Amino acid sequence: MSKIKIILADDHSVLRTGLKLLLNNESDLLVIGEAADGLQVLALLDKTVADVLIIDLSMPMMSGLECIKEIKSRGICIKILVLTMYENEDYLREAMQSGALGYVEKNAVDTELFEAVRTIAKGQRYLSPQKAQALLNSLLTTVHKVQENDPYTILSVREREILKYMTRGYSMSQIAQLLCISVKTVDTHKTRMMEKLGYTEKTELVKYALQNGLLSAEL
Repeated sequence: MSKIKIILADDHSVLRTGLKLLLNNESDLLVIGEAADGLQVLALLDKTVADVLIIDLSMPMMSGLECIKEIKSRGICIKILVLTMYENEDYLREAMQSGALGYVEKNAVDTELFEAVRTIAKGQRYLSPQKAQALLNSLLTTVHKVQENDPYTILSVREREILKYMTRGYSMSQIAQLLCISVKTVDTHKTRMMEKLGYTEKTELVKYALQNGLLSAEL
């Protein structure tokens, strides 16, 4: 059985030595290179073919995140596992978005590292259940913030339909006919919609529609 070839990148030599001993003690894992910063990683990848890069985020010369982005921009084929002391979800999200396949905290090395390496070597993502939940919560929070900052999301389906027709120049009677409702109902929806969006003029609606791409949306 071929071994998973690994490059270690961390600016603490003692930690690298310890990790190398742990990894090489596994029958299917082999550390074939070490680097103390991002620039050394790139230089090593120019002459070394490895399966997995285990990289810290905080390193001199070039940080782990910068290095990950550079690796991806160069099209270098290697699976990346972030090993860091940072617990902040922002680091987790940015690392995964930049191209890392896995994220492990240093305080969980003895329980997660081997599984993480074997998982990402297969091209699969690895996050501990806690980190997966944290990432999901972070993404949901971002979505909620976007929705809260966008008044369009507070409009009802009917109000959105009327807004689209209004910004395309349809009259109240034309909209009523198209939607099979009364003109009075259209006017009521229009009033509520204007109040929700904080507008008083139709020109403001048209401007809003242009800024948010509503004029190109299908009716």
